[in-house]
This record gives sequence, C-alpha cells and structure tokens, in this order.
Amino acid sequence: MLDSCKLKSACSLPLIYNKKINTSGTSNADVPLADPGMYQLDITLRRGQSLAARDRGGTSDPYVKFKIGGKEVFRSKIIYKNLNPVWEEKACILVDHLREPLYVKVFDYDFGLQDDFMGSAFLDLTQLELNRPMDVTLTLKDPHYPDHDLGVILLSVVLTPKEGEHKDVTMLMRKSWKRSSKFQTQSLRLSDVHRKSHLWRGIVSITLIEGRDLKAMDSNGLSDPYVKFRLGHQKYKSKIMPKTLNPQWREQFDFHLYEERGGIIDITAWDKDAGKRDDFIGRCQVDLSALSREQTHKLELQLEEGEGHLVLLVTLTASATVSISDLSVNSLEDQKEREEILKRYSPLRIFHNLKDVGFLQVKVIRAEGLMAADVTGKSDPFCVVELNNDRLLTHTVYKNLNPDWNKVFTFNIKDIHSVLEVTVYDEDRDRSADFLGKVAIPLLSIQNGEQKAYVLKNKQLTGPTKGVIYLEIDVIFNAVKASLRTLIPKEQKYIEEENRLSKQLLLRNFIRTKRCVMVLVNAAYYVNSCFDWDSPPRSLAAFVVVEDMLEDEEEEDDKDDKDSEKKGFINKIYAIQEVCISVQNILDEVASFGERIKNTFNWTVPFLSWLAIVALCMFTVILYFIPLRYIVLVWGINKFTKKLRCPYAIDNNELLDFLSRVPSDIQVVQYQELKPDPSHSPCKRKKNNLG
Repeated sequence: MLDSCKLKSACSLPLIYNKKINTSGTSNADVPLADPGMYQLDITLRRGQSLAARDRGGTSDPYVKFKIGGKEVFRSKIIYKNLNPVWEEKACILVDHLREPLYVKVFDYDFGLQDDFMGSAFLDLTQLELNRPMDVTLTLKDPHYPDHDLGVILLSVVLTPKEGEHKDVTMLMRKSWKRSSKFQTQSLRLSDVHRKSHLWRGIVSITLIEGRDLKAMDSNGLSDPYVKFRLGHQKYKSKIMPKTLNPQWREQFDFHLYEERGGIIDITAWDKDAGKRDDFIGRCQVDLSALSREQTHKLELQLEEGEGHLVLLVTLTASATVSISDLSVNSLEDQKEREEILKRYSPLRIFHNLKDVGFLQVKVIRAEGLMAADVTGKSDPFCVVELNNDRLLTHTVYKNLNPDWNKVFTFNIKDIHSVLEVTVYDEDRDRSADFLGKVAIPLLSIQNGEQKAYVLKNKQLTGPTKGVIYLEIDVIFNAVKASLRTLIPKEQKYIEEENRLSKQLLLRNFIRTKRCVMVLVNAAYYVNSCFDWDSPPRSLAAFVVVEDMLEDEEEEDDKDDKDSEKKGFINKIYAIQEVCISVQNILDEVASFGERIKNTFNWTVPFLSWLAIVALCMFTVILYFIPLRYIVLVWGINKFTKKLRCPYAIDNNELLDFLSRVPSDIQVVQYQELKPDPSHSPCKRKKNNLG
C-alpha cells in the first residue's frame, strides 16, 4: 500500500505559498476524494511545542511515528529531555489513495520500559492541495482524556500526483498486506514481503570496553555509569559500575543487521541514581555503513552533550543461516542437504567455527481452539518463533481460531542450552498485538521429527491458556562444541521490560531463598560443632585453619556527603520501591544459584550432569599424572597474563557459566510440557480430514 524513504535534500518544488491548517485528533471521511492514482507525500517534521511531561524530572524524551492504514511508515529520532523538540527530519511516503488519513503519534522514550503515549492527531489528506507546500499545525489529543492539553506538532507537507513508476510495486505490497477473508490463501508474494522484513543480513558484535573521563554527576565528584545501546527495536543495557569516572565494563552484545547499507546504533551513557531519574551523561552514534565487514574496529567515541569517551570494539559479520519457507520446502527432507548439515556438525569438525554449535528446524503447522480476541468472536493470529535474540514471524491468518500456517523456520544454534519460544498473537490494526498463548521448549528436550501438540500457556508460563499449537522440531548439533560453549558466558537477551515490584514474586523468592539458606544453616551447625570439641581431632584442625585465615584488617567507612536538599515524599517512595526491587532480584539470584546446584545433582538436565561427571573424571586423571602445585601454577600464570595476552578479553568464571545453563526450579516449571486433550492429536486430525 505504501513505501517510505528518506529525502536527501529539500523538496525541489517551488514554494508558491504557505497555507496553515489547524487539525485535532479527528479525521474527515466525508470530504470528496481526489482522483484515484498514486501520490507522493513529502513531509518535513519541524518541531513540537509545549509537549506533555512524562518523566519524573518534568521532561520527556519525545519521538514521532507516522502511520497510514495501520502501518508505520516513519519514525523520528529521539530528542532527549525536551518539551519543545526540534527534529527537522524529512520523509517521502507513497500512497495509492487519499482515503486513509496520516496518523501522527508522539511517544516518550523509556529505555527498558514501555514508551509513554504523549498524544496523537490525524491529518486528512483530502484537505491538502496538490503541488502546494503547506504548513500544518497538529493539536495532540489523548482519546481517553480529550480535555488535556498535550501540545502541538508542526509539519510542512507537499502532496504530489505520481504516475506509473511505483504503482505496480505499491499495489503488490497493498494486496499482500491487506486483511483477507478466512477463505483467502496467503500468496507467495506475502512470504517475500515477510522475508524482506524479518530476515537479517548480518550480525553486529559490540564489545563495550571502558569509559574515560566521564562527567561527574554525583555530589561526591563521581558517577555510577551504565550504557544503553539501541539499533531499531533491539536494545541492550550494560551493568552499572559504581563510583567511577573511568569504568571498565568488558561486556559483549550482538545485534541483527537488517539493512544492507548498515544502520546507526544510538549509544547513551547514564548515571544511576536511587530514588530519582537517572542523570544523562552523554550520547554518541556508530554509523555501521562506514565500517568494513569481517573486521574488528576499535572505536574511541567522544560523548556529545557531555564529557568523556567510550571505547568499543565493533565487528560486522555475515548473517547466520536463517530462513523462512513453505512446508513443501524442507531442508532436512532433501537428502543431499541433510547430509551436508550432518557433515557440518560431525565429530570430525570440532574446531571448525566453535560458535556454530548446531542446526534447528522448526515446522509451525497449525493451531487449534485459540482464544477469541476480537469483538466478532474471532482472532487474527500470527506466530512468533524466537531462539535467544533470533526472531522470525509467520503470516497472519485473518478471522480464524484454527489457523494453518505450514511454515518452516531454520536457525543456527549458538548455545545448545537455549530455549525455543513460540508465541501466538492476535494482530490489531492500530494497537500492539494481543497475547494468545506461548510455549517454551528447551532444545535438549526435543525429540527429532515428532509432530506434537503443545498446550499454550500464559505469559508467565505457569499455567495453561486456551488452544494448542502443532510443531515438528529437529535439532542437529555437535556435542563437543556444545560442551565447550557451556563454559563461556550466555548470550544476553534484548531488554524488553525491567523488573517491577511484585508482592507475590517477592514472597516466592523469599521462600525459595529460605530453602537454600536452611541447607547452609545445617552446614553451619556442623561447623559450629567443631568449636564445641565434640571431636577433638576435627576441632583441632578447624582451629589451625581459622588461625591462618585471620588477619588484621582496617575497615574503611567512607560516607558520602548528604545532599543539602531534602528528598520529597515521592522520591522517598521511589527509593523504597527501588530497594525492594533490588532485594527481590537478589533473593531470586541467591535462590536460583542454590536450585541450580541442586538440579545439577538431581539430573534435571542429563547432558549437563554427564558433562560435570566427565569434567571431574578428566580432572582426576590429570591430577593423578601431574602434581597439584603444577596445575595451580599453570592456572595462576594463565589468569595473571590473560590481560596481557588479550587486553580486551571479557572476564568470566567457567563454573558460574556452567551453572547459568542449569534451570532453576521456576524455569523447570516453565519448561514443563502440559498434557494436551486426547482430542488434540495429529492422528485424530488426519482421520477427521479423511472422513
């Protein structure tokens, strides 16, 4: 229906005269339509005035979306901490009729949280004069609070007739994406549009090394800095480094690159403040189109609107093997392709590309008995298949509670301990998609080539919801590569939503932690018995060990200067909330750590338990032939010289990395399969079809 592109220069049309239109949040559908045909709408997003404050500091970080026919055609850059932002951004939009108004929505960007709505307005395209530049003032309104004053957005627009050249392409996209009846099958052209929209063309690996001479934001002359990264919808947040202006992060993040020409990564540095809005330290950008591929680039970036530098390593590599195809096109059913895949992950190719652990093929066949999300008693379901940060979509089947997708997805496996997540959503024209159900399947629990009916669960994966989904999954991997990959850090997931305070979650984490602590308490009783001299030899040994460990230590008690300004009541509430969230997260980490140790010995994941046994046997054999002092010496030399040999190496602890792959008790429940109704079975469906 439409296409969008960035204009490289100002509009070439002469400025005949300017006409100002004041319009609010309603559209005029009764105006006679212009002659049918293609039109080009050139828009310059000028600025905003008196926008609504959505942040605690009394400001906002606004950006603007343009939509036509329910599809987003333009998104502006973010202007930080400004209620009167100036964008001066240009966009070119092709439309095939003027019935659909231009829908303008303004949001406040919140990293890691859902962006706040700041108002919207419609621009009726039928009111625009052809070939005449016009200044437009849009009054922002909130449909739920129509009396609120949310400010205005200023645009300059030019509507130009367009003949022929883009018509075929645009009509093809319009026909492919429009809502169809339940009897209309999806064409191959729709698959092509999805393939262009959702398949990435490369991987961008970023290593955040350090910051230098950052701006001091706290009263003690220091900061608690962290960094946010954003490339399109992909977002990451680094860990917080307390009380330093020269932080050392050593963290790695991977982005998907969807555009051949590259893209721009927005980077912002922040100072963490408890109980109030975090302070902005500075921002910078990385233009990926200026970097060569298959090469690591060391970048020292000056922070704009602030002080200091960030040091990064950026590497662009070719895309991993991901694909979407119809059910008739199946890699593993082609004998030649199957042999090539098996050869790629054979035991003889252990040291060839250690990051490429295995191959995953997912057949998304159909769903049955889904929840009705629309007022018509139907849904418009589509399916999202995720493996870590790799995310692919099916097409939408409109007005149907028993959709047939018949799609095949393939992924490269980077970590055999990853969990495949398949989520079903209901598509909505101008709102975020409604959740219908979800399943989470650990790769190690998959039985190859078996078509199964999985009961859909709720968002928390704690209980069933309505409907089942039929999947057939195949996993091929190299066990040695998978074992080696277990001892390096897990891939971080995109930030979607930060943890929020929950009374039930806090209580659950407390009970989980209490169970783990009781094990330690029992161990403490045993240690305490050493000091009661119940067993003189044991108590004597404990006495010698404790004497060696005790040292005189001076404890520094540095207290930061208190702010002269008293915190308001709201800030105190936020501070208490943040402390509770921190306690909630710490309890979760402690409980998960104890549960993972228990589940390792419980054989919850047999692969990991066998790996631990093999590692202990190998260490025993090595210890038999090589004295312990030599092993400790080699280990120490390796640790102390690691920074000299690899200055930008990422620190890790192999034992903790191993334990991070073992599921906690909560994850065991989330990954547990629910038994489907006997009526939901592939065999029964085939019999019904035959009947």
